[in-house]
Amino acid sequence: MNDDHTRYGGPPRYPFPGGTALSPPGEYARLRREEPVSRVTLPYGGAAWLVVRHADVRFVLSDPVFSRAASIRPGTPRFFEHPVAEGMGYLDPPGHTRLRQLLNGVFTYRRVAAFRENVTRIVAGLLDGLRRTEPAADLQAGLAVPLAGRGVCEFVGVPYAEQDRFAPFFAVVTSTEPPSPEETAGAIGSVQEYFAELMARERREPADTFFGALVRRNDEERRVSDQEVATLAFGVVVAAYETTSAQFGNTLALLLSDRRRLIELRGDPGIVSSAVEEAMRYTQLLSYGGNPFVATADVKIAGTVIEAGEVVVPSINAANRDERVFADPDALDLRRRPNPHLGFAHGPHYCVGAPLARAEMELGLRGLLARLPALRLAVPPEDLAWRPGRVMRCPAAIPVTW
Repeated sequence: MNDDHTRYGGPPRYPFPGGTALSPPGEYARLRREEPVSRVTLPYGGAAWLVVRHADVRFVLSDPVFSRAASIRPGTPRFFEHPVAEGMGYLDPPGHTRLRQLLNGVFTYRRVAAFRENVTRIVAGLLDGLRRTEPAADLQAGLAVPLAGRGVCEFVGVPYAEQDRFAPFFAVVTSTEPPSPEETAGAIGSVQEYFAELMARERREPADTFFGALVRRNDEERRVSDQEVATLAFGVVVAAYETTSAQFGNTLALLLSDRRRLIELRGDPGIVSSAVEEAMRYTQLLSYGGNPFVATADVKIAGTVIEAGEVVVPSINAANRDERVFADPDALDLRRRPNPHLGFAHGPHYCVGAPLARAEMELGLRGLLARLPALRLAVPPEDLAWRPGRVMRCPAAIPVTW
């Protein structure tokens, strides 16, 4: 590969400074207009290509010329010094396809639809707990985090009370400064051991859960190893727990920062679903730039030739504000339809847990609107603090009163 700093004159560091979960860096808008494919320098390993327009980001996320597996090879430009390369997110077809087919056969819309009643019950219990306190609470700790945690644990079939068994792995994969490779290996080994225990428990006492169905289906078809089944299951738990709690927190902060938005939702509860989708588009969930891919052959994007072996970073945060796709993209429109945002990614790595995340956020928001009609922030919106050092952006706390 060519010397990037000589060839391109020293690309800017990426991620760009500035921006919160609610407002991305302004540099994205300029790049979409003037330089849709540009050179940037990643924290480790050197330069990469940054892609910022919606159509181009979709192309990178879906075309097989771009490899996720190659992005974790030694020396490849990357965001983290020691990436935790576990799960389907770092696989390419056909290995990825084999696992995804097994997962899709169990993580169905029908299963999620049947689970909505459970989510409603979890929401009601959490809101009962909030209402028993003084008329003030932290919605991040009191609703967003436990809703995502209890929801995915119950759906998958993992006892919520045993979350300390996989907490060390959480710490590894959700931090922007993960531990050493040795500590990472220890955390991975521990969580694999725990899910192996769950698998043995499931075979002794079958349960009507996602994990139970996954184990039984694979026992019948033998598509993958037991270790791969365990990796699939804890991958779902970790991803759904962290991403949904963070995104729901962002959504609540966004809506509560202007009471007119809550008034609009209360006046027309039918738009709650579209409001959840718009919050997915409007907020930027990833604290880093986006998942890197490697071009496996020369390919052209927006007139720029990407050479085989070069790293490409498709920015979902930038694509979701693309004026070519979204009218008035910097405005929050709770009734926006259609809304082809990329908040759940696109292509082979589209989030398998999207239906569950949508159900939790929608039903959580409906519960809040119905049970706490006088809900409001207890601090000025500008005083909300954002959680530092985490892969997913979200408020450190959402203090509210009612």
